[in-house]
Amino acid sequence: MTISAVEVKIPSAEAVTVTEDTLGVDLSDGRSISVPLAWFPRLLHATSAERKNWRLIGKGHGIHWESIDEDISVEGLLAGKPSGESQTSFKKWLVAHIDA
Repeated sequence: MTISAVEVKIPSAEAVTVTEDTLGVDLSDGRSISVPLAWFPRLLHATSAERKNWRLIGKGHGIHWESIDEDISVEGLLAGKPSGESQTSFKKWLVAHIDA
């Protein structure tokens, strides 16, 4: 029996849109993916200006929001993985963010 490995290439992000309830990403392979903003509590609680202040990292394999210290990978989005941040960590961030 022969088992051959299939290499799966993860597309890169080319554009990002954040609305009041959705994170949308246009991918290099022509697809667009959107996920509920509720998956990423920091984005959900960010201001509109903070949501718009993103940049691509790792040649488009991730998205970074400097002002809210959030990083999201394209691979994670395609796998349907919401934020892995603990509630304790998020609550500490939220208190600091509100006080800022």
